[in-house]
Amino acid sequence: MSTREEAGHVVVIGAGQAGHQTAASLREYGHSGRITLIGDEGVLPYERPPLSKAYLKGEADESRLWLRPETFYERHAIERVTGTALAVDRAARTVRLDDGTVHRYGHLVLATGARPRALPVPGSGLRGVRTLRTLADAETLKKDLAGAAHVVVVGAGFIGLEFAAAAHDLGHEATVVEALGRPLARVASAPTAEHFTRLHERHGNELLFGQGIARFHGDSDGADDGDGAGEGRVAAVELTDGRRLPADLVLVGVGVTPCTELAEAAGLRVAGGIVTDSRLLTSDPHISAVGDCAAFPHARSGRHLRLESVQNAVDHGRLVADRLTGTTRTYDDLPWFWSTQFTTTLQIAGLGHDHDTQVVLGGDPGNSGAFSVLLFRGDDLLAVESVNRPADHMAARRILGSGIPLTRREASAAGFTLKGHLKEHLGARSGRPVPVTV
Repeated sequence: MSTREEAGHVVVIGAGQAGHQTAASLREYGHSGRITLIGDEGVLPYERPPLSKAYLKGEADESRLWLRPETFYERHAIERVTGTALAVDRAARTVRLDDGTVHRYGHLVLATGARPRALPVPGSGLRGVRTLRTLADAETLKKDLAGAAHVVVVGAGFIGLEFAAAAHDLGHEATVVEALGRPLARVASAPTAEHFTRLHERHGNELLFGQGIARFHGDSDGADDGDGAGEGRVAAVELTDGRRLPADLVLVGVGVTPCTELAEAAGLRVAGGIVTDSRLLTSDPHISAVGDCAAFPHARSGRHLRLESVQNAVDHGRLVADRLTGTTRTYDDLPWFWSTQFTTTLQIAGLGHDHDTQVVLGGDPGNSGAFSVLLFRGDDLLAVESVNRPADHMAARRILGSGIPLTRREASAAGFTLKGHLKEHLGARSGRPVPVTV
């Protein structure tokens, strides 16, 4: 390879949503150099959200998960390589894989993602104690569910609740164990959490709050020696209050840990993720980080964040591709998230972690099937959570994304709607009525 070719060679480590988007957007934006996309799963890049929903329930096969067909990568000259990156030599600008091959880069993009956080308790290595992150994980869970009599879910975040809902739809009643006092405690407000508590209980799932896991018990004496290695199959979950729940299948969904080991070994700055600037550049100007592994300055909150969402992964990939093809901008895209459980869809626009007040639109979140919660800090709108109100969600994204002001008093007025507020402000800016489609 010539020096000129090496300079234009972009190597992407990680073939998930962020890595795929980086490679695809590079070609879309006119990059003519080599692109190498390195993944360790040996399958086409795929969507993860359906793994805990449609794929798990058999409503979507593998082909419906692919982000692009094989022909896309061939047609756009994106070289797909299967392997695990073991080391980055920043001085030589090379990446060494587990099969001994070495790839030279002009620019390196780390899209290494995250892995499920393990529970460091005895019995965690027993068969039937599972996590859900990859296609292989989902396939294993599908097989386990087919013969499961007692299902326990550890963690009431998105993954845990989505799995519990899918298990119910497949004929299982699940017990969800959560160490905190409510579900979705790290991502949603109290009213929204209450709605999902009642939703699961109405479907027959049991939710236990304020409980940790003491250990997992195997199905035979001596199956686990207490070090977590485990040789038998899980038979029960012991809670911190001493109760034992029967279980022949356990999903552990207690968050993820960013995969930063490669970056750390290369001497890059790591703090809760691979640290980047507002352009997603690491401490090395020849290396970017994107997606779940990247900790970046978030202009809207004024702090470094690491976000786990499809939106964040896609927008990160696009921004890096923009920069590498000559358009420099900073990352300030509005975060948004969603989760579907049973026939209920939660959509969140913005980040409401620091809110101090809230305004509810629609019915009582505890009983209504459709409502939105507007989260404020002082008189600043931080986020909007919408349950089965997609029009509210789309209007909220435009309001928050455009910086349109909205006070608690305005939101609390009789007859207030997000769509109407958006229409009023867009009309005021243009000086004429503006039709709003959301």
